[in-house]
Amino acid sequence: MSQYQFPERDYEPIQPRSGLRDLLKKLWAPIAAVGAVLVKFGAVLFKAKFLFSIFVSAAVYVWIGGWWFGIGLVVLLFVHEMGHVLEAKRQGLPVSAPFFIPFLGAAIQMKRMPQSAWHEALNGIAGPILGSIGAGACWAIGAYYDSRPLIALAFLGFLINLFNLIPFLPLDGGRIAVAIHPGIVAVGLVALIGLVIIRPNPILILILIFGGMETWRRWQLRHHAETQGYYQVRPWQRVVVAILYFGLAAFLVFAMHETHVPRDF
Repeated sequence: MSQYQFPERDYEPIQPRSGLRDLLKKLWAPIAAVGAVLVKFGAVLFKAKFLFSIFVSAAVYVWIGGWWFGIGLVVLLFVHEMGHVLEAKRQGLPVSAPFFIPFLGAAIQMKRMPQSAWHEALNGIAGPILGSIGAGACWAIGAYYDSRPLIALAFLGFLINLFNLIPFLPLDGGRIAVAIHPGIVAVGLVALIGLVIIRPNPILILILIFGGMETWRRWQLRHHAETQGYYQVRPWQRVVVAILYFGLAAFLVFAMHETHVPRDF
């Protein structure tokens, strides 16, 4: 598109332009540029939820804690979610690519429920297992190079995976606990309510609300024959899930203790 260039004036304006107007013009230029890109390519970006969400989340986390924190956190979240994706693929379940939500982590969408609570538990624990391996890799590399940022990142990864083991839906622990005993979910509910009371947090409140709705829905369907069949888990399966669940939780507590890096003020 051609542009018309006005001839330059050979005099200074009588009134100086305000600094506020100059600042607004400087701010408007990048905003207008981003707006033009979104108008032109917005449809493509929003269809690619994975790419769009990962870049938005990375930008938010980089803005909060810098490059190490932002990129590292997104990578750890991605590794965690790929555990769910790989297990879902193994079970033959159609699953979406991970999508990221700033401050809420990441998630995948399964278009079909697993065959049973046993399969749901396997899918639920696959994320924390692979996520813990990813955090463990950060720990190993950080220890080798004596890197405090990497060790601190490993601590954050262990914390995220341990938090996800709280036995309450929609957290991974809620999907795992039902294969051990549905009553464990009540323990998770009490723990989550305690966290909300001690450390009020919008994220915890959202988890409590949506998890409560899903728990109530499952409770209402408990007498249906299909639901009862879904929750029939063999004793050996309960033992396997319990060993994986409590063993992973114990390892994560130990790993957090070993990777805790005191902050310098």
